[in-house]
Amino acid sequence: MATEKLLTGNVGTVETQYHTFALPPDEMVLENGETLGPVTLAYETYGELNEAKSNAILILHALSGDAHVAGYHPGDKNPGWWDSMVGPGKGFDTDKYYVVCANIIGGCRGSTGPSSINPRTDRPYALDFPLVTIADMVDAQRRLLDHLGIDRLLSVSGGSMGGMQALQWMASYPDKICSAIPVSTAMRHTPQQIAFDEVGRQAIIADPNWNNGDYYGGLVPARGLAVARMVGHITYMSDKSMEEKFGRRFRDERKPFKFTPDFEVEGYLQYRGSSFVDRFDANSYLYITKAMDHFDLTRGRKLRDVFKGCDVKVLVIAFKSDWLYPAYQSQEIVKACKLAGLDATYCEIDSTYGHDAFLLEVEEETHLIKYFLERVHNGRVVENYEI
Repeated sequence: MATEKLLTGNVGTVETQYHTFALPPDEMVLENGETLGPVTLAYETYGELNEAKSNAILILHALSGDAHVAGYHPGDKNPGWWDSMVGPGKGFDTDKYYVVCANIIGGCRGSTGPSSINPRTDRPYALDFPLVTIADMVDAQRRLLDHLGIDRLLSVSGGSMGGMQALQWMASYPDKICSAIPVSTAMRHTPQQIAFDEVGRQAIIADPNWNNGDYYGGLVPARGLAVARMVGHITYMSDKSMEEKFGRRFRDERKPFKFTPDFEVEGYLQYRGSSFVDRFDANSYLYITKAMDHFDLTRGRKLRDVFKGCDVKVLVIAFKSDWLYPAYQSQEIVKACKLAGLDATYCEIDSTYGHDAFLLEVEEETHLIKYFLERVHNGRVVENYEI
């Protein structure tokens, strides 16, 4: 990775890297018993791994995210999706920590997913791609870290679906992490959260161009995917943030009344939907939302048993106006941690941004995360010294 530190605290120009593993016949065994291989993960790294390899942090992305969490690719106008939090002096300070971010399996931004070539057919997988789970995504990330020579992470962190992955790390590989920072997330989806995902999926499936998932090389289900994204954006914002951002303002370029977008909020949603189509695969949207809906750390167990045997420090962050992942779901995570005897801290930020707050409330999150990581890192240094 090429890195150029700027005076602004940006990590500069970065390069996406790729790691391929699970080559046949040693394919990756998924949670449902199916196999997948070869598997490629796209990833980026920031900062320097120290000699003790004790300063590594894994950032986990949400539904529409990717490995490009910070900095710029050559020719980019906009930086990575959490650039405000990753870089020199920022919440995830790359002067102190070695930050890794990987695109999940099932994705479409460089990692193996439905749009990848199936080696058995030399055609895109489409719906032949196996169903993957949050646990499978984490298993793939663990293999990447083995490749990077990182035995134990200082922390794992992410918002929304990224938070689910952080929780899964606590459940699957508690001995591989020192701490976790789940943000705006849940241990399992509610019926309402599943319902929103299903509306998005049905919008895609109802698009004539979806063609039962076999649209590669032809017309993509652009209208269906755009509608799915529009529904998603409604849930990411709060009533107050929409009022402040759009109100009932009319668009300057609106046409004589028919069914074209008249209001600013309509134009915004249509823009978000159409721009999403340019960078995301519809089948990946189906697979990833299904993985989120099936995620359930409790699985019929009592809350006290969810993190049994786990010994990590946890910082849980929620936002008061987040109605997609309400604060009570974060409080449930904290309760499960406390019942398991974990050192868990809960912070609820008073924000009007809704679910998008985890990407926007930079000052508050920076303060909380920097302090938490310093505490965990210093504690680990002392622990290692005593050993």
